[in-house]
Amino acid sequence: MNWLAKINLTVVIARLGLFKSALFLIGLIVICLFTGYRFGNFYHNFQETTLAQQKERLEYLYKEQALQIERINMLEVELAVEQLANKNAQMALKQIADESFEVKKQLGFYEKVMAPEKGANGLVIDNVTFSASKSPEYYNFQVTLVQQKLKKRYAKGYVDLIVKGSFEGKPSQLKLSDISDLTKKNLSFSFKYFQVISGGFTLPNGFVAEEVQVSAILTKSKWQKYQKLNKTLSWNLE
Repeated sequence: MNWLAKINLTVVIARLGLFKSALFLIGLIVICLFTGYRFGNFYHNFQETTLAQQKERLEYLYKEQALQIERINMLEVELAVEQLANKNAQMALKQIADESFEVKKQLGFYEKVMAPEKGANGLVIDNVTFSASKSPEYYNFQVTLVQQKLKKRYAKGYVDLIVKGSFEGKPSQLKLSDISDLTKKNLSFSFKYFQVISGGFTLPNGFVAEEVQVSAILTKSKWQKYQKLNKTLSWNLE
């Protein structure tokens, strides 16, 4: 800016003359006004373009927000419906479980009266299932034990089974210890309400299974006496 301070208007006017100096000043003013106008117009257009873009983006975001709010509302309604359905299903399952428990209690009572050999100190062999595996002649089993007494102690013992059928045209029976690597520890139980014992065994090639005798043996201890509960069922695979 030092060069601007060195300009002497009197000298300029004296050299150019009054008329040329006036024309020069007017031209300079016109150039400044034109430049300012063009720059202002460019900046104004830039602001309008930016504002239009921001307005378009804002409208897009508002639409997205409306869609997300609608989606959230739909998900909340679906969640409420699912929760209600789940609650109703749980209530229905609880009712079925209660009814099943009552039926089992009554069944256990009648079995104790009519067939005391089917129960041992409240212990019941509730369910037994067999299923074939992908390996030839190898089968899986699952035994569910239940205590039906109201005042329960831990039932302790082990499970055993015998597969009965025919082999080479003759009656035959196989003990679990002969057809499986399961140990007594693998087959042991210790529970207050229920327990599931599972394992597998291999039948000899050509052996035709007909029925299975499942045994639950309560071992003698301070709190329980020795008892053996047997249940025989037909050989049916799931």
